[in-house]
Amino acid sequence: MNHDPTRQRALAFVLSAVLLCLNSGCMVKKVQKLDVSKVAQPQQEHIVGVTTKSGDEVGFDPPGGLVNRDAIEAKVRNVAYSIAIQDVQRLWVERQGISAPRTIGLTVGIAAAALGTLVAIAAIAWATKQSCPFVYSWDGTKYVFDAEPYGGAITRGLERDDYSELEHLREQNGQYRLLLTNEVDETQFTNLMELWVVDHAPGVRVVSDERGSLHGLTGIQTLTAASDRHGNDLLPWLRSTDRKIWEPDAIPEPDGNLRQEVILTFPKPVGATQANFIANAATGLWGSYMIKRMVELRGREAASWLVSLDKDPTQVAALEAWGAREETYRLRIEVEEPTGWEVRGAVPNGGPLLAEDRVIPLDVSRVRGNQLRIRLRPPVGFWAFNSFVVAYGAGQAVSLSRVAAKSGITWDGKNILPALAATDDQYYPMPSTTDRAELTFPAPPRKSGMDRTVFLHSRGWYQLHLSENGAPDTVNLTKLTSVPGAPVQFAVDRFAEWQKGAIH
Repeated sequence: MNHDPTRQRALAFVLSAVLLCLNSGCMVKKVQKLDVSKVAQPQQEHIVGVTTKSGDEVGFDPPGGLVNRDAIEAKVRNVAYSIAIQDVQRLWVERQGISAPRTIGLTVGIAAAALGTLVAIAAIAWATKQSCPFVYSWDGTKYVFDAEPYGGAITRGLERDDYSELEHLREQNGQYRLLLTNEVDETQFTNLMELWVVDHAPGVRVVSDERGSLHGLTGIQTLTAASDRHGNDLLPWLRSTDRKIWEPDAIPEPDGNLRQEVILTFPKPVGATQANFIANAATGLWGSYMIKRMVELRGREAASWLVSLDKDPTQVAALEAWGAREETYRLRIEVEEPTGWEVRGAVPNGGPLLAEDRVIPLDVSRVRGNQLRIRLRPPVGFWAFNSFVVAYGAGQAVSLSRVAAKSGITWDGKNILPALAATDDQYYPMPSTTDRAELTFPAPPRKSGMDRTVFLHSRGWYQLHLSENGAPDTVNLTKLTSVPGAPVQFAVDRFAEWQKGAIH
């Protein structure tokens, strides 16, 4: 299983390169994490690490690893290390390349927590990633990638609110600092940015649902089992929020099935009737790319179609119903009951590079026994799963302080505070990948003996930069909207073309 597939084209830039290339492009060493099958001659590559099939990520001491017959030999922390190639999922291959200042010249000290330290998030698959701005939190020493709001809002008619926990945000000198950037080929329109600061009792986990209701939860229950339809153990991928992401390729199952199946098992207290299912999941990178590819099927009419959504709530509702029907951008949650698997909720979509915790209340009053079994059936290529937990009961009420920004300055000195102060017709537009702005917020005084969780409440949408100008592809458009399963088959076909090099 490839738990991180479309990232096989991703480039990981070390921060030392940032220091050297702040103001101009330069030669840097780039690390690609490639499937073993994609490396034709591993013995000729500079291998600096591996991802094992068991999910471990192992970085090698300089100068790296050597291929010795069917094994890779290296040193890890000055201790001899050897692994059979058949036990390796991905090779970390270091190569020389040109790096543009757009990708790594944002600010000194950016770190990408989602993919590990010393990785510049802007280098991730620029050609495939399609959605939303990046938000970095100041952790006291550096900016850390911490939120990717309003994914999928590809026109103003789809504009939406987002609620992102800022795990890395730290107070410094009485204030919080955020960095907002555009790092992909689109124009982003941000309408609102404010902080929600929640002080709560230790041991309470505060999680938002997709509509911004905050839930104070205790007694978190972790997975006791997780498997796919073939019985493969998925616990290493799904039991905790970490860097191990379960994200299958857009490739059919051996029997031709275009859906995976994930069955999650949790302990369940006797008499529990409500479960708060906390999903750390997101739209997959390939699924994100398919948004643009499907829109471009409309050719020269694509832009006008997107504008038509802005004035027609009926069209918007139909589009959302289509995504829910196909489960490409909204995934049904099934609970095992005496009558079989019953739909009791849905996992919302999210940005492809950084999954957010979302709580989905589930009615489990019909579940019998001392365990709760949940089934997810994601279409291949459209979803990435990090972790799942549950908490039972209604949870605790929480109180929050809404904190408005006290400053918002773009990279070229413009004041954007009025544009971000409220939900209205004023937006901060970012049409270029050089656009970025820094915001500061006053930090409310802490309450003695209380822990603190901070959320970013934001609202906005983004405009795709489309390249298709020909006639609409009416055959594929009709099939996508009227034939169940056609959007997934379309994504699978495009993935096969990409693997062959037909898509760049």
